[in-house]
Formats: sequence, structure tokens, C-alpha cells
Amino acid sequence: MVLSRRTFSAIAGTAALGLSLTGRTGAYAAVTAPAGPAPGPAGADGKAHTVGFDRYSMIVDGGRVVLWSGEVHPFRLPSPSLWRDVLQKLRAHGYNTVSVYVSWNYHSPAPGSYDFTGVRDLDLFLRTAAETGLYVILRPGPYINAEVDAGGFPGWLTATRGTARTADPTYLSYVDEWLTAVNRIAVRHLYTRGTGTIVLYQLENEYANHVTEATGRAYMAHLYRKVRADGVDVPLFHNDKGRNGHWVPGSFDTSGERGRWLYGFDGYPSPSEPPPDWGYFGIGGPKGGSTASPETPGFLAEFGGGWFDPWGGVEFGGKGYAESRRTRDAAYERRFYLTNLANGIKAHNVYMAFGGTSWGWLPAPVVYTSYDYGAGLDEGRRPTAKLVPLHQIGYLLQSVPELAKLDRAEDIDTGAPGIKAYHLTNPDTGAHVHVLRNDTSAEAVATVPLAGTAVPVPVPGRDARLLTTGISLGRRTLRYSTAQPMLRLTTGRQDVAVLTGRSQEATRTVLTCAGEPAVTVLEGNAGYAYEDGALRVDVPLGGLTRVSVTGAGVSRPLLLLFADDETSARLWRHTTPSGPVLVYGPALLRTAALRGTTAYLTGDTVDEADLEVWAPRGVAEVVWNGNPLRTRATASGSLRATRRLPGAAPVRLPGLTEWRQKAENPESAPGFDDSAWRKADRTSSFSTTPLPDGQPVLFADDYGFHYGDVWYRGRFEGAADATSVSLAYVTGTQGLLMAWLDGRPLGTHRMPVPDRKTVRQGTWSATATFPVTVGASGAHVLSVLVRRMQHDEDLRANDTHKAGRGLASVAFDGATPAVRWRIQGEAAPDPVRGPLNNGGLYGERNGWHLPGFADDGWQPAGLPRSDRVQGVVWYRTVFRPAVDPGTDASIGLTLTDDPARAYRVQIFLNGWNMGQYINDVGPQHTFVLPNGVLDTRGANTLALAVLADGTTPSGPGRVELTLLGRAAGGVPVTRVHSPGWER
Repeated sequence: MVLSRRTFSAIAGTAALGLSLTGRTGAYAAVTAPAGPAPGPAGADGKAHTVGFDRYSMIVDGGRVVLWSGEVHPFRLPSPSLWRDVLQKLRAHGYNTVSVYVSWNYHSPAPGSYDFTGVRDLDLFLRTAAETGLYVILRPGPYINAEVDAGGFPGWLTATRGTARTADPTYLSYVDEWLTAVNRIAVRHLYTRGTGTIVLYQLENEYANHVTEATGRAYMAHLYRKVRADGVDVPLFHNDKGRNGHWVPGSFDTSGERGRWLYGFDGYPSPSEPPPDWGYFGIGGPKGGSTASPETPGFLAEFGGGWFDPWGGVEFGGKGYAESRRTRDAAYERRFYLTNLANGIKAHNVYMAFGGTSWGWLPAPVVYTSYDYGAGLDEGRRPTAKLVPLHQIGYLLQSVPELAKLDRAEDIDTGAPGIKAYHLTNPDTGAHVHVLRNDTSAEAVATVPLAGTAVPVPVPGRDARLLTTGISLGRRTLRYSTAQPMLRLTTGRQDVAVLTGRSQEATRTVLTCAGEPAVTVLEGNAGYAYEDGALRVDVPLGGLTRVSVTGAGVSRPLLLLFADDETSARLWRHTTPSGPVLVYGPALLRTAALRGTTAYLTGDTVDEADLEVWAPRGVAEVVWNGNPLRTRATASGSLRATRRLPGAAPVRLPGLTEWRQKAENPESAPGFDDSAWRKADRTSSFSTTPLPDGQPVLFADDYGFHYGDVWYRGRFEGAADATSVSLAYVTGTQGLLMAWLDGRPLGTHRMPVPDRKTVRQGTWSATATFPVTVGASGAHVLSVLVRRMQHDEDLRANDTHKAGRGLASVAFDGATPAVRWRIQGEAAPDPVRGPLNNGGLYGERNGWHLPGFADDGWQPAGLPRSDRVQGVVWYRTVFRPAVDPGTDASIGLTLTDDPARAYRVQIFLNGWNMGQYINDVGPQHTFVLPNGVLDTRGANTLALAVLADGTTPSGPGRVELTLLGRAAGGVPVTRVHSPGWER
């Protein structure tokens, strides 16, 4: 099996713990978890709630809850209005939980300075999650990894004393400041207090290197005590980097608290291998299975919902995230996620549910700007086909409580060699669950004993299906079905059950009936027969087939809805205080509220769509997005709109014209005034990179410059006999160095594009050697620009985030002049856009990227360009979209050119650094411009900083706006504050 970024681990449990946290006191209370489901998160209702667990599942307010979670990083979507859009989409598609990293570097520009305003408003994100109806798993580190700069550590921490991720007191003093700032917000959103929906809180992240050392145990104990002292009273956990049994309960001092620490682990299996067994019912052993953590529920803190792609697209053959989504598609999700459920995983977090954008200088060196991840929601917030299994499984787990408590049952022989079969049973109700997984490429037919009947069940190649027997469908019992249950509810005067599967599948559903019921096929193709106390319904899946079952001693009708995959993704359940609502037809249901006799619905359409609503008794009118609809009652017990909902209006994007151009890098000129720059004269550093003998420290972090480009100017005398100069420098992947001597370009050196073996190398160091002709004796200036590509992550807890960045040393061949260095990087952090927005280019330091900058004196320019120059040239233009106010348009900026041309572009939209394009490396060509940062109905300033090495003609080539998707509906979007230029 191929191991990826996060390897495997297993957890399990056999003895019930039966403890819960209560209210504000944090005291324990014994509980007996009922068979029924716990209610969904009540939000900030002001009431005390309990959060606990036993070996089967989480127990919330006394009821069992399977956490079906998706990872979302608010720092990867710098438009707070759109947080609601993403969270509503996750909830609508079956998630009941959102998992959230909090990145220290995003909030802390300097020691003791913490900013949680604007795009960094964690309080707003947590309020929005509660309002949306999602539980929250909060993960504030202090180290998070996440393919972000320094693994989330702030830039200033790279130049401090103390060993990170240990019990070093200097490091812990900074950690305590960070946790104090985060926890001041977190405690206001604890579900136990009734002021939010946080139910779990993570300490550290994939912490393995010091797990057996005293410093590691002391470090974890310190974090535990600190978080508890700050008032966080929900269960805590750590995510083991693989199924290693690291940090199980009892691994370190938790101050005598039992039942408040869970074991969790991460899993990122290769899609080309069979899914592993790593839960209660797996291989066991000292590092996993039932011996790892017998008193806690199976908890996958991260499971691959895709995979990240490095520069050059080396992970996916240059095809980018489209290939990630293809290799980890809906069938992959069914195979792997259903296997996880069959192995006792009852808290399951999909990483990522929405990947977003590593904008500015946020990305770690290993990744490019897009963090799409191949997730179910793509970077432009558009739903993909991958959401279908998540939608089905999420609804299933929320409406079938038997799945929260399962024991392993006797193995079965399916008679199909390619089929892996799991058999589970609920000890309280006697319901059975079968998961059938096909690891071959061809369809196989398994024979499964369902309720005493041998039933042939086809399983497509490299796919899986879940079957149940003995679960209740309201007042009737499902004997078995070869279709997968998706949801059940009672609304109006009937029970409703939805069963799903692949299109054109022939399915059989059998209900236990004391007598022969009345059966009506209301819509679609279905056959049925009654015999010996059982009703058999045969349905070939296609569209929505409706079958009504009444009578036979049962007072309430049952409506069976059979939906193929595509159709099931347009069935939406929403819970209201007056009861559940089921909606069919639109592309998305965002909210549902019942007031009097009216159902008020909001949501999205892409194309024209039908609308049908099943609602509690008394509801007779429907309002969609504020518009009253004419409806008629149907034989299905629903209200159906008499006219189709309109689709999204066309979106026409303007061309990008009227460019203005100006070259920069005056720092390369001999007469440039660098007197205000910092002297680079330090003789010691906390960097892990060795220092050269006899030369000053030149690493940028030691002088307070942590992000983006950095300039050096070295003055020396003499050296007329020098024949070459060698410049040693250190960057991340794709870093480069440019040099000038007395204003003359010496050349450019670039780090190589990594391959799959070196992509995780992290620090990249090289020496650039250029021939020189110093000429006559006298004063000379050596100017050097280094693009650093950010800090390494500290994956192994050995301070690799402190590896040097920038110029390391200089040596002349034929001479040994004493060089006096000055250094300049980014200006003071942008107080609105944050410390990660800007680097040290001249244009950035002087506001060339900002709206309103006075560029009247710049030269008019047309695109495409084919200039050949070493250095930086800026291009600016203003454009005005005119998107209909009722349309949610996802818009990107696409750059294309001859791939042989060596240049890169920093993209600024209204002053916000939306990412870096490298023309001859790729694979990214389209950059998402999030609404809010983008004014979809007003003026926008686009600035491009083009950095070229002079070896080839440089662009930019073709630059255009691209429509990524559109929908009628969306959420109200507030413009993100984008302050402009001031002289």
C-alpha cells in the first residue's frame, strides 16, 4: 500500500465509557445512550448541553451522533460573506459537522499581536457555523501543517529562541499567548455552554517525533492544562499521523480527568489500493484495532477527500486537480467511506470538503496557489459529482440511528471472490448492515443472506454499496432492500423513505406487512407483489419513482421514493422547529422556515427546475427566494409549483484592456538610495541552516522580513581581479535568485522543478555562479533579489520551519573584498489584508498593487507581451463586471502563454494578492477571484507584477476573465474592505 502525506492508524474500543460532560461546570454525568438519534446542533440557544462519548459513538445531549464532518479553512476564502455559502452547501449535502484549522501565522503579524477582525474574524465564522446548523471541530494547533507557510507558525517565530513543538519554556510562552487569544473566542462558542456548536477541540497536529520522549509528553500535558484552564470543557483529541496508537488515553498527564480525551488518526490511502481495515473490526494489534483505544469511538480526524498537488503538477501528471477529482471520484468515496463506517468509524472528517485558495504568501513551498484538493466543492464553490455519496451517506447517518451503534456479526460468504463483505448488527434493535466492496475492475454479483433470503446483489467494479435489514421506515419495517437507504422522515400525514443507487440498476425492496397493503405506483416504473407477510417492490432506478403503501393495519401511509444518484442529489431535507421539510428539484436548498401556513425556502438553481415540497400539516403556500409560488397538491402528499423555477441569468464578462505598464527594480541601480534599509551585520541566528564562517547572517527572517521577495545590496571596493561571483541562497521549491553588478544584469538562477521523490524535500539550497568583470578599482554595488517561496513545514518536529531563507553567503573568485550588506523585504504588514499579503518588491512597498494608485504616468501597453528583460515589470488595468444581482457568478482570471517562456506573475485584485502564476512550470492557469474581494457590479483594479529571468521573451500573454460557474440565488455578499493607495 502506498503511504501518502498522512499515513494510517487505527482505533477501536470494546468497553463502554458512558461518561458525558455537563453544562458549564464540566462535571461528569453517567448516561445511557438511547437508540434514537440526538437532535441536530441547537446553535446558540443559551441552554446547557452535554457532549460525551462511549466506545460506539459521540453522545450529545444523551443521544448518539455520528459526526459526518468536512474540513473547511476560512483563511483560504478571504470573503466572510462566502463562508455562509460554503457552510450552507455542506449542510445541505449531508454534513452535520465542519472541522476548522486556525492558522497562527494568519492572525499574528508580531509577538503579542493577534488580529481576529475582517477576513480573520474567527468569531464570525463560528457564529455562521452555528446559524447554519453545523457542529464544529476546532483545530487551532499551535502547529497545523495544512500545506501552509511554516505549518501555520508565524514568520516571526522562525527567528526566536527555543525548540518548537517541545516543552521548551520560551516556545511555550509564545504558545500560551496564541492559545489565550484563540480560546478567548472558542469558549464563547462551546456547545456545552449553549453559545455555539464546538463539540471537539484538537491539541497539536500529527505530532510523532517526540511521542516517546519526556519533552513530548510534557508538551502535550502543558497544552491540555492550558486549554482546560482557558475554559474549554468539550472533549479534546489529537490526530495521530497514521494508525500508530500515538497519544491514546493515558499517554500523558491529563490531570486525572477520565473520559475527556479521544484517540483520533489520519488516513490518506492510495486510491489504487484496496481500502484498509483500521477500526474496531480490523487487524488489531498494539498499534490499532480494538487494542489501541478501547474506550473511545472510532475517529478519523482526517480522511482523504482528495489530495494536494505540488508545483509542476507532479502528483497528477501535470493535469492538476481535475485528475485528483477523477482518481478520487464518487466510486472511490463509496469504497473507502463505507469501509470506514463498516470498521466502526463514527466520527469521520473529510479533508478537504472545500479546499479554497492559498492566496498571498500563505502556501507552503510544496504547493501552488490553488488548494482545490479535488474536493467535493471545488475552489470556485461549485458542487461536483463527488458530493453525491457524501449527500447520501450524510443523510443516512442522520436519519437511521441504528448505524451509530454496531457490533461485528458473523462473516458471510458471498460466493464472489472479488467482493469484500462486512456484516454488522445493532445489539439493541437487531438491525443488520452489510457493506459490499468490489476491489476488482469488473462488476461482480454477491449472494447475500438478507433477512433469511439469499439475494443476488451486483456491485460495480471498484465500487461499494451498503444494504440494511430490519430498520424502521416510520411505522413499517424494512425487511431488506438492494437499494441503499438515504433518508427517512415523517411529515404531513405520512412517513417518507428515500432509497438510492446507480442509474438503471434493478432494485428490490421488501417490507414486512401483517396483511396485504394497498399499493399505488404514483410515478415511474415499478412492480410489486405481496406474499407471506411481505410486500416486494421492484424498481429500475431512473429519475424519481414514487410508490405509496397504505393500510394492512398501519394507520400512516408510507411513501417510498426511489432515486438514482443524480436525482438523489436534488432531494433536500431541512429540519425546522415545526418538523422536517423535504424539497425536490432545485440545485440547492439553503434554508427552510415555516411561519403559519407558509414554507419560506431559499436556494439555488442553475437551469430551470421543478420545485416540490413535503411539509408538516397545515402548510399550504410556498415562497422561494422571496417570491410566492402557485402550487398544487399532489397524490404524493406534496405541494408542487405549477411553473418551473427560473435558471441563472447569462453572465457576460468584460475584456481586460487599457493596460498600463511600468518597470521597477530600481534597487539594481548603483545610485539607488538604500540608506533606510537595515544593515545585515548579525553574527548569530536561531536558524537551523549552518552559517558560513567569517560572513554576516544574511537570512531575511533574522531582520524581520518573513514573506515574499527580499532585496540585498552589497557594497565593496576593489576586486578588480575577480572573475566570478558565487551566491549561495536558500529557498523553498521554485525559489530563484537574480543578480546585478553595478546595474548590469549578471543572470538568474532557479531551483529545479521537483519530481515525485523530491516534492517533500522542503528546503532547497543552491549556489549561483556568474562571471563578472569588476573593472577599475573603486566602489561597487552587488544587487540581489531572492524569491523565497516561504518556509518549510515542521513535519517531524525538528525546527525545519527555521531553515534559512534568502541569501546565505557570497564569494568572489580571484578576489576577497569585504562586502557591506543592507537588506530590504516587505513593508509593515497591511493592517487589513494581513501579514501574508505582501512581499518586498519595490512596487509592493510603494503601493503599485493598490486601487487608486496614480498610474497616469505609466506607459499604455497591450497584451500579449514578448519583452526580454531581467527583473520586474508591472501591468495595471481597471475592469467593471455587470453580474445580475440575483446571480452568484464564480469568476476566475486565466493566464496562458507559450510554456517555453520563463516568467512568473503575482496577481493582485483590488490590492489582494490572489496568487502566483509560473508560466513555464504550472500547472495552474486559472485563479479564482472570490466575490467580495471581486466587485461583481463595480470597478476592480487588477495589477500584475511580472518577474522574468531574461533568458526568454516574457509575457504576460493572454489574460482574461473566465466564468467558472453561475447560479440563481447565492448569499448576500458584502464587499471586503480593500483600502486604496495614499500618497
